[in-house]
Amino acid sequence: MTKHKIAVIPGDGIGNEVVPEGMRVLEAAGRRFGFECDFTTFDWNCERFTKTGRMMPEDGLEQLRQFEAIFLGAVGFPGVPDHVSLWGLLIPIRRGFHQYINLRPVRLLKGVRSPLAGRTSADIDMLIVRENNEGEYSEIGGRLYRGADNEMAIQQAIFTRKGCDRVMRYAFERARRRPRKHVTSATKSNGIIHSMPYWDERFAAIGKDYPDVKTAQFHIDILAAHFVQHPDWFDVVVGSNLFGDILSDLGPAIAGSIGIAPGGNINPEKEYPSMFEPVHGSAPDIAGKGIANPVAQVWTGAMLLEHLGHQDAADAVVGAIEKLVEEGKTVTRDLGGKASTKEVGQALASMI
Repeated sequence: MTKHKIAVIPGDGIGNEVVPEGMRVLEAAGRRFGFECDFTTFDWNCERFTKTGRMMPEDGLEQLRQFEAIFLGAVGFPGVPDHVSLWGLLIPIRRGFHQYINLRPVRLLKGVRSPLAGRTSADIDMLIVRENNEGEYSEIGGRLYRGADNEMAIQQAIFTRKGCDRVMRYAFERARRRPRKHVTSATKSNGIIHSMPYWDERFAAIGKDYPDVKTAQFHIDILAAHFVQHPDWFDVVVGSNLFGDILSDLGPAIAGSIGIAPGGNINPEKEYPSMFEPVHGSAPDIAGKGIANPVAQVWTGAMLLEHLGHQDAADAVVGAIEKLVEEGKTVTRDLGGKASTKEVGQALASMI
């Protein structure tokens, strides 16, 4: 039997409640499809930061390197600035392990009501591919004259040919595997004078290698409006680190609930472990109440299984989610039900 070594980082808040349910479903999938998940849990979170001054140990990446994948819940908690939890844990993992693809499926499931009037599951089904290692989220910059009238902050965006090409090529390859075969690029080349025209040039160049894939390009402001007004236009959407980040939250919102939205930080070559985390945050306002929706974590687990080569198991997990949500009998309150986090996890595991 194949055994997969998986690092587990529940993180903060509801991460500690939804991750066990994700693990429960992964174990159920393993029993049915003939593989085993060997989990090792790490207590790297904001609580650790308050005690030690670090989100993870200095040798954290070395500890994680031995694993095939990382299964993460959510990080962030009141009292610890968001940039500390992000730059202290998530970004070092994403960059240290060359997880240059952030992939977020966006689907309106049957049984979930979109805030967009009249939209059905046939209207919202897209993949958002976000560049995950460079772009606007760079470490290059600084601050001068702190506290003075001429105080300033400088933040530089980094767009390399390698970084642009590989994320765009990944988007085109994913589009080729989908029925519509269409890629939309998010840009802002009418206002950002250097990096965005370069992004557009690379998108056009890569597109020539995929004559069978149709393309479109929109500035980020009108693209956000089109997500709301015309979500059915989109199949695969590729964007820079910042634009992809924005769109991959907007997408799940129009699909009815960020609580069911999965995500993955992927090293496609599998030279390093990839990290799978849901879109939602740690939600400290409901943490500990047992009411958090674990569907996003479970769906994220399906993405992990797909990455490890278990497409049949991944399909079974997604199928269970679709059935459970459509029936609406065992869902959490954000989807109109009364079930607890654990009850949803147990129900999904029983359906695998």
